[in-house]
Order: sequence, then structure tokens, then C-alpha cells
Amino acid sequence: MAILEGAERPVASISPALFALTTFVSAGLVFMVQPMVAKLVLPLLGGSPSVWNTSMAFFQVALLAGYGYAHLLQRIGSVRVQAGLHVAALLIAALALPLRVSGAVGEPSSDHPIVWLLGVLALSIGAPFAILSATAPLVQAWHARTVHAQTGAEPYALYAASNLGSLLALLAYPALVEPLTTLKAQTGGWSGGYVAFVMLMAVLALVVSRSRVAAVDIAAPNLGPAPTWAQRFTWVALAAAPSSLMLGVTTHLATDVASAPFLWVVPLALYLLTFIIAFSDRPVVSQKTTLLLQAIAAAACAAVLPFKSADLLTQIAIHLMAFFATALMCHQALVARRPAPARLTEFYLWMSFGGVVGGSFNAFLAPVIFSNVWEYPLVLALACLARPGFGAVAPWRWMVFALGAAAAVTAPIVAVAATSAKVGLISNGLLMLAAACALASRGRTWLFFGLIVFVSISAEAVGDRVDVRQSWRSFFGVVRQSEMPVPGMKGQVRMLSHGTTLHGAQAQHPDYDCRPLVYYAPETPIGQVFSRAWDQTSPHRIGAVGLGTGSVAAYTRPGDQLTFFEIDPLVIRISSDPKHFSYTTACAGGKIDYVLGDARLTLAKQQAASFDILLIDAFSSDSVPAHLLTVEAMRLYLSKLKPGGVLIVHLSNRNLDLRGPAMAVAEAAGGYALIQRHHVNKKSPPLWESPEDAMIVTRSLEALKPYEADKRWSQTDPLAARPWTDDYTNIVGALYAELKTRWTWLP
Repeated sequence: MAILEGAERPVASISPALFALTTFVSAGLVFMVQPMVAKLVLPLLGGSPSVWNTSMAFFQVALLAGYGYAHLLQRIGSVRVQAGLHVAALLIAALALPLRVSGAVGEPSSDHPIVWLLGVLALSIGAPFAILSATAPLVQAWHARTVHAQTGAEPYALYAASNLGSLLALLAYPALVEPLTTLKAQTGGWSGGYVAFVMLMAVLALVVSRSRVAAVDIAAPNLGPAPTWAQRFTWVALAAAPSSLMLGVTTHLATDVASAPFLWVVPLALYLLTFIIAFSDRPVVSQKTTLLLQAIAAAACAAVLPFKSADLLTQIAIHLMAFFATALMCHQALVARRPAPARLTEFYLWMSFGGVVGGSFNAFLAPVIFSNVWEYPLVLALACLARPGFGAVAPWRWMVFALGAAAAVTAPIVAVAATSAKVGLISNGLLMLAAACALASRGRTWLFFGLIVFVSISAEAVGDRVDVRQSWRSFFGVVRQSEMPVPGMKGQVRMLSHGTTLHGAQAQHPDYDCRPLVYYAPETPIGQVFSRAWDQTSPHRIGAVGLGTGSVAAYTRPGDQLTFFEIDPLVIRISSDPKHFSYTTACAGGKIDYVLGDARLTLAKQQAASFDILLIDAFSSDSVPAHLLTVEAMRLYLSKLKPGGVLIVHLSNRNLDLRGPAMAVAEAAGGYALIQRHHVNKKSPPLWESPEDAMIVTRSLEALKPYEADKRWSQTDPLAARPWTDDYTNIVGALYAELKTRWTWLP
């Protein structure tokens, strides 16, 4: 049954635009705060993909809590009471403002990073985020009982407005907000935006509560039958797959392809775009088109997944298209199964729960049970079961399936037996044939799913035959030990990589096993500083932020003391084990010790003026801990140097030009600096040395004089960029500066 609550004016006078504006603004605040909190918190844990995944899982849990609160609020018959309670909840949540990192959990923990991160997020932003998240389903429910009750206007369309606000806010942060404003201005602006939204919400609540509202009895028959548990499970599964794939494709690209700053923005933006398309009144992509695109992209993705050496842009395009098409397919299937508007809060609750299931699987379970990013191809294959087509199978389809399965099974056998590149191409051809058979079988779900599984397994065996000897996975990412023959060093060279970044190498032949290689070779700027120290007879106190293989330990002499500051316990375990690398054991002449945790926090506890050499080697990875390259950080480093000590900052990075900010920071911190861009001798064997950007900083001009006489070092330009501070960093600017060196046509 439906009755009308008392009204002072007719429902027709309520503008639908007010509902859309409220939904749009709340969604914008929700998605603006996520990268903002990341900027506040994530650098303290190294900024790895797992840090972002864990944060996303937390936000999905908070979203679920908000949707649960909205669903429970619908149990109250009076919209006036609902509106009053929601405004009150928004005001109570405002007690957590202004936005800041809560110190109640203590310092970051490298041993239990997930617990620390979840605790900080819950205390810092949990309540405002959850209550804001409840706005979209609540406003849609009020729309259903006002505008929809009288005009029949579709309330689900407001969900598209919500995701449009989310998408615009997400893209605006890295492009406009971060490079143009300080962190203090960002947090203050967001807190002010939250207060303004509370006022907007109060206006909507007042308007709705004074209008003619259809009061719906929750047990009334006009609601239609309650959803079955099978329907609810389907909602959860269809929501879980895109959520898992969003995190899976991000981790895969960052780990195995070529991570770049803000790469996580693209999958999340595509994820939101699929919601906008699926929930719009007139979707711009039909379900038929989506199914075709998904079949093509999924088959291509399964075939190219292990080929890391393929064209970079092609790889990224295939992975993102496979994710986008699969997520859109699942979300369109969700929309097709949505209930009547009166039950929309329950629908959103179960959909949100599916998001939590998918995100939690990637963030918490997958790193424990998998040594590589296997969750991505696994969920991509399972998502193919969301396709329609479980009917009878014609004989010709079975023949296509058999041909594809045979090609997939044969491909790895040919690859192993290949004696030439031409024969190896046959295995790739068989793999492509299997993928083509999968595409031809797209009309029958089980056959398509089966061939995608066959292609995925076969491609893993056929793909790039990199000699990876061992792989580990921790919260901070995937670490791999691999080997390659280098005749110039009389045999194998063992390498350690984190994701796509090489973190050190060691020759296995006794003639070269204690020679530092790549970034740390004697020819490089880092090696030059350590080699100069060898000429001094007094023992040295050395600090190194970033362990890698521990290569610089080979420079220590009896009496020296070297302390590594490392955030990942797994890296310490690998590099200090002679079975893997022996720089810190067999090659080290001095005492070696380790300090676990974020470098700024752990260095701050060291005695002032205690280091002769301090190496900051934390910027070569794909996720840059910008808080280690600020004026405040530089002052900390200089305070730990002896009067004649030298600070070395390793600035090499594939995606960012960090030289400009670093030079400006050194000047602003009161240091004296020189910079060097090292180029490899073309006659050197592979891995003997590597290209390198490095800057040295001292507390006095006197300490810098020995290096000024070396023509390899140049004067710095402190005006090359605005100095980074704890309140301001500009990763976009550093990315643009690097792109200008590659694409000269950029202004």
C-alpha cells in the first residue's frame, strides 16, 4: 500500500536537478578525498600497488557501511525523520574534520602494514566517508518516493550522475588540484566542501520533508516479491568481478608491464565510466556491442598476458580494453537484474558487498596465496561466466572448441622444443589460433570460458622465457630473482627486481662477485663518492635508504659501519641471505645493520651529525615516496651529516624528471649541491654499470670542494622547479618534464 504524507506544496514543484546536484556533489567529495588521503598516508608505506589496493578495499568497506546505513534508514516510514537523522549523522561525522592523518595508531608498521593502514584510514576519514557514501542511495530512495511516485522518472539514472561526479573529481585531483594547491589548502578545501555539502543536504532534506511523499509499507505487496538468495548472490558476483579486476589490472600493469605515476587513475576512471554507461537511461554502448568487445578483448588479453616484451602501448591498451569491456558487461548484467525502485537500497547494499568481496580478495587474500599476480587472469576468466549463452551446443561448436584446445595444448610443447626463432613463431601462431577459436565460441558461455582458460595457461608457458629463478610477494609488491649470462663477467649475473624496476645485480664468478654493478658501479656517481671515501684512512659511518641487493656494502672496509634503512622486511631477508646475494655478508668489510620502517621516521631517531656518507636511494621505483624529497626531509638528512659529510641522492627514474625539484629542495634546505648525469660506456658488458642521475649535497662549501674539481659534476639550478615541501609536491610536473625530454614537440 502507498499513502501520502502531509504536504505543504505539491511534489511537482521539486526540481529533479536538486536531487542530481546533491548526488553529484556527494560523489565528487567521496572520490576527491581518496587520492587526497593517499597523498597524506600512502608514502609512509612506500606507495606500492598493495598500499593502494588496501586503501581501495577500505573505501569499499566504508561504502558498504554507508549503503547499509542507508538501507536501515529506509525502515523508517517518514522521509522527514530520515532526512533529519541523515543531516544529524553528517554533522556528527564532521567531528573528524579537519581532514588529517590520525596519530592514534602510532607510527607506520612494516611488520603489520595492513593493520596500521586500516586503523589510520578508519580514524582519519572513516565516518565522513561512510556517511557521504550513503547519500546516493538515500537521495535515490527519496526521489523514488517523490518525483518517481508522481512522474515515473527513473531514480536509477541518478546513479549515473553520482558516478559522473566521482569520475570528474578523480581526474581533477592529479590534473589540477595537486599541482596547483598545497596539501594544507587541499585538506582545508575538502573540509570546507564537506560543510557546504551538509548545508546542501539540509536544503534537500527540508524540501523533501515538506513535500507530498509516497509512504511505502515495507511489507506491502506492491513492492513486488523479495529478491531470492540466488538473485542476491548474482548481484554480489556481478559486482565482485569488476572490483577485483580493477585492482588486478592495476597491480599487473604496475608489476609486470611498466608502471607510471597515476596509472591507477585509469582503471578506476574506466570502472566509474562503466557504471555511468550501464545505469544511464540510454546507454551509449549496447549490451550486444559490449559482449562482442568483451570476447575480443578477453581472448587477446589471455593470449598476450605473459608477453612482457611486447609493445608497451599495445599491452596497456589490450589490458585496459579487456577490463573495461568485462566490467561493463557485468554492470549491464546487474542493471538488467535490478529490482523495483522501492527496493533499490537493498540492491545497492548487495552490490556494495560484492565490491568489498572483490576488493578484499585482491588486497588481503591474493598476496598470501599467490606468489605472483595470478588473481588478475583468474578473475578475468571467471568473469566470462557472466556472458549469456548456456543453451545447447551445436556439433560445429564442439569441433571449434576441440581445435582451439588442441592448439593451446600443442603451443607450449612446440615452444619448449623450438630450436630457432622461426620455429618459436609456430607456437605463437598456435596460441593465436586458440584465441581465435575462443572468439568463435563466444555464443556458448562454457565453451568460451574453457578456451579462455586453455589460452591463459598455454600463454604462460609460451610467453617471454625470462630466467626467473624465484619469486616472492609481500604487502609491498612482487620481488623476483632472475639470472642472465654475461660473457664479459665470465658467467651468470643474478638480478633482483621489484615489479618492473631493477634493484641490483651481482656477478656469480669469483672474479667479479664483489664488484658493485649497475647503479652502484665505481664508474657511477654513487660509486665515485664511495671510491673517494676509500682514499681516507679513518673509518666511516654510512647510512643508506633503500637496500636492494645491498651492493654498497662491498665498499665498506674494516672499521666502517653501514646502516641500511629499508621498509620491506622481505627485501632484508633476501639480500642478507648468501644463497641469494652476498654483498652484505661475504663482500662487506665493515659492520652491517638494518633499520626497518619508513626512512624519514627512522632516520629522525638517529644521532645528529653522525654520518660521513648518507645515500638516499628510494626514487628509482615506479611509486615515488615524494615525502623523502621535500625541503623538510632534506633538512633532516643534512642534520644527520657530520660537518664534512656527503649526502648522495639517487634521482634516476624512468617516468619522472626529479632533478629540478631536487636541486630546488637542496637550495631551500640550506645545502650546497652538485649534480651529475652519468652515461654508460658503450663498451661495458651488460649490467656492468647503468645510466644514472645523482646529486650530492653537503652542509658546507668546504666539504663540496673535492667534487667541484671533478668535471663530471656540474653546478645545480635551484630555479629549475618549485621546491617540494611536505605541503606541496608536483608529480605531474615531474612527469611532464620527463616527457619533454622524450617528446621535443611538447611546449
